Amino acid sequence: MKTLIWKGIFYQSLEYFNLQSDDKNYTVKSKIIGCLEDKIYNTEYKIHIDKDWIVQDFLIESEVNTIKKTFSGKRNQSQWEINGVVNPEFDHFNFIDISLTPFTNTLPINNLKLSESGSQKINIIYIDVLKHHIRPVQQQYTRTAVNKYLYENIETDFKAEISVDESGLVTCYPELFEKIAEF
Repeated sequence: MKTLIWKGIFYQSLEYFNLQSDDKNYTVKSKIIGCLEDKIYNTEYKIHIDKDWIVQDFLIESEVNTIKKTFSGKRNQSQWEINGVVNPEFDHFNFIDISLTPFTNTLPINNLKLSESGSQKINIIYIDVLKHHIRPVQQQYTRTAVNKYLYENIETDFKAEISVDESGLVTCYPELFEKIAEF
């Protein structure tokens, strides 16, 4: 079991994160509170992940300025059921990216097992919690050093070099997130 706190620099947030594992899978439970511009928010998410770091299901419950919203997703072989509806545009996607947390970067980092200078493009289910929007995006990860990865959003040309610990959890995501405690 691993518990840590991330500070959201851009999102003006704190995240209390817990990762548990057993012989078959990982379970993540996390709570985030913060404010950005005119939005005060509270988000809780739960993700079940297999031993290869592939997402099996997720539940995200958020409240933004007192308006409550929920995103749920469940993998059924290669298809995704999002909020109770099978969505073919996410067929064969293995990962999600939740806007308010650096944790979802751990999923492809640990799954791809890139060698140094290795690089791979992947398709992601992107979930923007504050805008309550979900869509497919393409991202690329390049391992630049033992504990560093260049993250690129292909669609927007956004790039950042992410530092991770020995478990693949983000320690520093410049201008976005920073790990401030762990036990």
